[in-house]
Amino acid sequence: KRGGPADFISRFISLIGVSFPSFWLGLILILIFSVRLRWLPVSGRGEGFSEGLQALILPAVTLGTAYAATVMRLLRSSLLDVLNQDFIRTARAKGLRDRSVLIRHAMRNAIIPVVTVAGLQIGFLLSGSVIVEVVFSWPGVGRLVVDSIGARDYTIVQAAVVLLASMLILINLAVDIICAMIDPRIRFSST
Repeated sequence: KRGGPADFISRFISLIGVSFPSFWLGLILILIFSVRLRWLPVSGRGEGFSEGLQALILPAVTLGTAYAATVMRLLRSSLLDVLNQDFIRTARAKGLRDRSVLIRHAMRNAIIPVVTVAGLQIGFLLSGSVIVEVVFSWPGVGRLVVDSIGARDYTIVQAAVVLLASMLILINLAVDIICAMIDPRIRFSST
């Protein structure tokens, strides 16, 4: 539904999501949902399961907003590009329903760049987690790195960097495997 109201609203929301820095968004969410409305805890992890989930909502929304907005914009752009291809017109000319054409043909071809960029965005999520963990007083690797830098404990900083770099390498490997599973034309080469 290109150019319709839903398209305009989703583009506007994704633009806002990409525009807000995560530290600022986190502080605004704390101000609205914790201080004013008193719906969610300001910081920490909570005691029980339900309190732990409530304590996870604001950091997750803060960290995932820019990520989701980027993926949403890329998926829209990729889908619009694929929907103008000849094989989509051929599938429609064969009499396939629009939903089938969209899901089985267009989405399968449009999702490959999205998976690739989503894998690369994991690195930004890991770097953004440092800020979110500090803003929400959430114990994690990012906060450990910040505290270790302040204490000049460079051994822990190096170990955390190696851990995060290893995670990124494994994520990039998983992205390559997923892309090959989605599109069999993508082959692995030994060179």
